Amino acid sequence: MRAALTKQKCAVFSILLLCNYCTYTLSAPIYQYIDSNGVLTYTDKQLPGSKPFELNDEIIEHIENQVKLNTVKHAGGETLKIKNELYAPVEIQLTLENVDNVVGAANKKLHWILPPRKEIRLVTLTPFDRTKPMRYTPKLAYALGDPRTKPQPYRYPLPWRGGPFQQTQGPGGKFSHSGPKGRYARDIGMPEGTPIIAARSGIVVKVENNQTGQGTNPAGNFIRILHDDGTMSVYLHLKKGSIRHKEGQHVKVGEQIALSGNTGRSTGPHLHFVVQRNVGMALESIPYDFTQPVNSKTIYRGRVTNN
Repeated sequence: MRAALTKQKCAVFSILLLCNYCTYTLSAPIYQYIDSNGVLTYTDKQLPGSKPFELNDEIIEHIENQVKLNTVKHAGGETLKIKNELYAPVEIQLTLENVDNVVGAANKKLHWILPPRKEIRLVTLTPFDRTKPMRYTPKLAYALGDPRTKPQPYRYPLPWRGGPFQQTQGPGGKFSHSGPKGRYARDIGMPEGTPIIAARSGIVVKVENNQTGQGTNPAGNFIRILHDDGTMSVYLHLKKGSIRHKEGQHVKVGEQIALSGNTGRSTGPHLHFVVQRNVGMALESIPYDFTQPVNSKTIYRGRVTNN
């Protein structure tokens, strides 16, 4: 690539270029800079003012305000409760550190699977010496999903309408599909505004719908849907304001859920589609199949499905 790639003027070319980069191991870094016209531009040459571009399709989901640890003080001591406001189960791990004058779960890791929209009592702590205060530091870790569930066989219909489109990066792609959360993801190059449909029925768990351009989240606008077998499908880089469903709503397969976009850390308009599950305090992508073979050499046209 000898000339700079301008994101706004060469959207179609950028998709093809991305395909080439993802088919082979990257032999040179990509740089990004703002040109004299204020346009974000990509190039394989390190120019003055340019910065290395690292494409990252990892999903940043802020659930800390929806998984809440509360302390209830009473005459006998303190009770720790946790509330899950999400529409999906959450695996939780609580550790008490810097413990002093505490009877209870000192220096132990407490583990639970918290159902959706539930609050439970974790532990009640009492002092050894009631004339002295208890001291401890709670450390809470959590992950979406229930690791006890087992994925069931399912072939996903193509999650878009229209076309023809091509896969620009497949599972294990060196460009951005090497991490555990996105190893089996697929990128499909398509124009902004392409209808995106639910490839499987489920409950909407998380939605990001207000991001413009690169924004603060590498995933851009996205929707996460929980399925009956505990797996979750995620649709990334969606157009701002296009997601039709709210958290907690049920979505049927074949139903339009959004429009494709170019938000987040994206080199061109495309849909990033991934299926994930909780493998034990962590989300990881899992292999999946579409109802027809998908690769970078074949053109695919999505259609409405009533499966």
